[in-house]
Amino acid sequence: MTDHGIEFPVSRLHVVPAVLALASPSWQRDVWLRPEEFEDLDYVIHVLFDDFCDADDPAPWLGRSLRTEEEVTLMKELGEAYSLVQDQVGHMAADQEYLKSPDWAPVITIAAELAQVMVTNDLRAAVLLHEERSQ
Repeated sequence: MTDHGIEFPVSRLHVVPAVLALASPSWQRDVWLRPEEFEDLDYVIHVLFDDFCDADDPAPWLGRSLRTEEEVTLMKELGEAYSLVQDQVGHMAADQEYLKSPDWAPVITIAAELAQVMVTNDLRAAVLLHEERSQ
């Protein structure tokens, strides 16, 4: 695994929590379905598809907000899984309709795998940085 680093660390600070939100059904129910909360599915999708990555075509984000080829591959899978649900329920459907879709489970599963990879990669990079500074 080659870590290509992160050119835009602030972008990474948006992408990782967005992926974590997609990996957490309890977060989705407790936050997204409450109108007084800032975060909803639309916000998360804008982070991952428009603002800080492009889950439809994540390869150009390698070394920018994605560290490894594995992250790129999983982000692409996440984008495909989400797009399948979006095609089924409709672009303008309420968050609750997405969460009720029988195809929402793969979105959660892929997001959970991606979240684990991203957090592990960030921790590995932090350890290396600490080791370099300690020498």
